[in-house]
Amino acid sequence: MFARLNELYQFVDNTVEEIKNQFPEQVHCTPGCADCCNAVFDISFIEAAYLAQFISHQQEIQKSQQERAQTAAVAFEKLLKTDADLAIERIRCPLLGENDLCLGHEARPINCRTYGTPTSIAGKAHVCGVSGFDNKKKYPTIDLQPLQKSLYDYSVELVGEEFGNRRFPIAWVFLKLDFFLPPGT
Repeated sequence: MFARLNELYQFVDNTVEEIKNQFPEQVHCTPGCADCCNAVFDISFIEAAYLAQFISHQQEIQKSQQERAQTAAVAFEKLLKTDADLAIERIRCPLLGENDLCLGHEARPINCRTYGTPTSIAGKAHVCGVSGFDNKKKYPTIDLQPLQKSLYDYSVELVGEEFGNRRFPIAWVFLKLDFFLPPGT
């Protein structure tokens, strides 16, 4: 069920690695940086299901991060009711451990995997503020649109249009684990 998602993740990881190799002075991603882990974003249903499956096998993570997930969910829902610019808002990811290391690194979504490298969506480039990329120069970017389209397609294939076209904060995956778990898991 997750074979194509894993292939997509592998493609993204390889692309990110190429950019790191090409621009080692600009990509500042290191364990414990955690800038991306405080960015506000949502994930596709297929990514939520994949993450839910991972979390369901991690009892210690479920227990230790439950309160953080609740806090993040409340903060996310408050932001949705405002005109806040989500690109500058900050909410700590419930997968972020005490030492600022990701507790779900192997199951992390596309946004987490691409964060420290230049990306583009709808022709507009974005880059992590902690990186060394100069926004006055041109760099190769990872085009997120085809990746998001693939995630959408996989989600709709998995659960149909009603839920497959929706996006969810990571905190909801913690709080509604059974909703996202594929049948029989």
